[in-house]
Amino acid sequence: MRGKPAPKRKIEGDQKYNDKNIAKFINYIMRGGKKSIAEKVVFGAFEIVKKETKQDPRHVFNKAIKKIAPLVEVRGKRVGGANYQVPMQVRGERRFNLACRWIIEASTARKGKPMSEKLAAEILDAIKGEGAAVKKREAVHRMAEANKAFAHFSR
Repeated sequence: MRGKPAPKRKIEGDQKYNDKNIAKFINYIMRGGKKSIAEKVVFGAFEIVKKETKQDPRHVFNKAIKKIAPLVEVRGKRVGGANYQVPMQVRGERRFNLACRWIIEASTARKGKPMSEKLAAEILDAIKGEGAAVKKREAVHRMAEANKAFAHFSR
């Protein structure tokens, strides 16, 4: 690796809730630099969540992220000419990133509704422990459990 690593940028909270996690989530949803559209999608989804649950959408969103974020994942490691899937703990920042990515993937996979409705439905499903994003987390955990025998290869 040449040079020094790029410095971490400070992200400011979003304009409505002043929450850094929501601002990051908006940035993950954004396509082609169209931040205003991404904000409309997220805030629209939050309004639907607020109507459905009658709770603060920030708390519901954070609960959904907690339910989806993986604790362990498998990483490929080459040992003596063979590749092993080694289970490793996931750092906090990556946990949030993966959870956001899985929510977005699951909601875009749903068909026939506007994105804000699909996103709200996925967040509500995550709270109940259902939905494609939660299934993805369970699959990652199962994979790590199945490869527990190779855990001694992690540094």
